[in-house]
Amino acid sequence: MHSSAVFLIEFGAIILALGLLGRFAGRFQFSPIPLYLLAGLAFGKGGLLPLGASEDFVAIGAEIGVILLLLMLGLEYTASDLLSNLKTQYPAGLVDAALNALPGAAMALLLGWGPVAAVVLAGVTWISSSGVIAKVLGDLGRLGNRETPVVLSILVLEDLSMAVYLPIVTALLAGAGLAAGSATLAIALGVAGLVLLLAVRYGRHISRFVSSDDPEKLLLVVLGLTLVVAGLAQQLQVSAAVGAFLVGIALSGEVAEGAHNLLAPLRDLFAAVFFVFFGLHTDPASIPPVLAPALTLAVVTALTKIATGYWAARRAGISAKGRWRAGGTLVARGEFSIVIAGLAVTAGIEPSLGPLATAYVLILVILGPLTARYTEPLATRLTERLGRRAPRGAAATDGEAGGEADPSADAPHDVVEGQGVVGRP
Repeated sequence: MHSSAVFLIEFGAIILALGLLGRFAGRFQFSPIPLYLLAGLAFGKGGLLPLGASEDFVAIGAEIGVILLLLMLGLEYTASDLLSNLKTQYPAGLVDAALNALPGAAMALLLGWGPVAAVVLAGVTWISSSGVIAKVLGDLGRLGNRETPVVLSILVLEDLSMAVYLPIVTALLAGAGLAAGSATLAIALGVAGLVLLLAVRYGRHISRFVSSDDPEKLLLVVLGLTLVVAGLAQQLQVSAAVGAFLVGIALSGEVAEGAHNLLAPLRDLFAAVFFVFFGLHTDPASIPPVLAPALTLAVVTALTKIATGYWAARRAGISAKGRWRAGGTLVARGEFSIVIAGLAVTAGIEPSLGPLATAYVLILVILGPLTARYTEPLATRLTERLGRRAPRGAAATDGEAGGEADPSADAPHDVVEGQGVVGRP
C-alpha cells in the first residue's frame, strides 16, 4: 500500500480513537488523559498495534500541542495579573513547591539518576493538573465555595512558576558544561524577563497590532506569531513552550478572548495528540519495573498536596472542612507533568524517567477526583472518631456550621479582592 495511504489510515485511526475515548470519558465524567496515555502505549513500540508511517507527523503534532497548551494558559492572565499573584500569594506557592517538588527530587537521587533528572522529576511531582482540577470543581459544584479561590491561587502560582522553571530545565537538558550552561540559563531567564517587561509596558500596543475583526486573520496572526516566537525561543534554549506562554501573557482584552475561542478546538486536538505521542515513546514493558517507585511517589505527593491545600486554606481563614476539600482537590497531576517529562524524554536524559512519569500520572489522574470527593468526609469521620472536632469559631467563619454544603457557595469567588486570585477554565 502507498505510504501516504498508510499515513492517512494510521493518523485517521488515531484521531478516531481519541474521539471515541473522549466521548467514553465524558459519559462517565472523568478525565480522558489516562485513556489518551493508554492509547499511546497501545500504538507505540511494544504495544498492541505499533504504528510506523505516521509517527513523525504525530511528533510534530505533539510539539504543536505543547505550544498551544502553554499559549492558552498565557491567554488566561495579563502581565499585571502575574505580578499581583506573585506579590500576594507567594507564601502558599513556596510551601507548595517545597512540599511537592522535594519528594520527586529525592526519589530521582535515590534511584541514582543524577541531579538533572532530579530537577525534572521535582517538576513532575510539583505541578497539579489545572485541567482535571477545573473539571472536578465544576462536577462537584464547588466553584463558589470559600476554599476554591485558595485552590485557584495555588494553581496560578504553579503556572507562573513554569515561566522560570522551564527555562532552567531546558538549559540543564541541553547538556552543556557549567560555564556554557550558566550562560544558556542567563540568556533564557533574560529573554523571559525581557518579554515580561515588554508585556507589562507595551502589552496594549502588541494586542492592537494583533487585533483584527476578521476571525480568520486573527487566528492566522496569533498562531503564526506564537510559532515564530516559540521557534526563536527554542533557538535560544528557552523552550518553545515558554515562548508560547509569554506570547499569551502579552495579549490581553478582546484579542486574548477572541484568540482563546478560536484556538481552543485546535488546542484540544493537538493536546490529545501530545498525550498519545508521550505514550508512543513509552514501552509498556518498561512500566512494571518502575511501578513501585511511581506508586510510592503517588502516595507521598498525594499526602503532601493535601497538606499544602490544608495549610493554604487555613492561612485564608477557611474552616476544617474547607481545608480538607482544598487539599484533596489539588492531588491530581496531568498535562504539565507530562510536558516536563516529555522534555527529558526528548533529550534522552534517563530511559526510566518516561515510564515512571507515565505510571505516576496515570495513578494520580485517576486518584485525584476520588481524593477531591472523599478527603473531607473521611477526615471528618476520623476526626470525630478520635474525639477532635473542628473549632466552632472557624466553622462559623466559613459559614458551614451544621452541614456539608457551603452556604456561601451561591456567591461567586473567582476573584478575591486583595489576593489577586484569578479564575481558570
